Amino acid sequence: MGVGSKPTDFRKNCQLGLNVHFPQGYTYAIARADYRGFAHLERGATGLERAGYYFQGSSHTTAMSHRFTGPVTDNWQTSDVTDVDALVFAPCGVQRILNVNTELRVGAGTSDPSTTNSFMAMDSTDGSVSTLYHFAWKECP
Repeated sequence: MGVGSKPTDFRKNCQLGLNVHFPQGYTYAIARADYRGFAHLERGATGLERAGYYFQGSSHTTAMSHRFTGPVTDNWQTSDVTDVDALVFAPCGVQRILNVNTELRVGAGTSDPSTTNSFMAMDSTDGSVSTLYHFAWKECP
């Protein structure tokens, strides 16, 4: 957000459709997801990393958000952790795509967007993109 930004530049979204293969008689849920990236937020600017998870054909979405406040110029890392009793498992006996919808948002807040530039990226300074998903498994009845 800032000098030369278009109105749509404040938000970037990525949706993955994952075809997870798992042993017959079992099901899985996302127990944790680890994200990392880089942020440059001017004093008064804000950032948001958000991820939502749902299975194809299901209306239930689990979403988690992490907020950042400027000033910051550094790598960031977040972890979405789901309590055991809140895990949403894939339906037993059918193959469903796991959808993961991630987004980054940057807001100018009280910073001056005419003279500054704030941004967030989901990567790291070493140039690699790394997201790690941790699954919970259970046997189907």
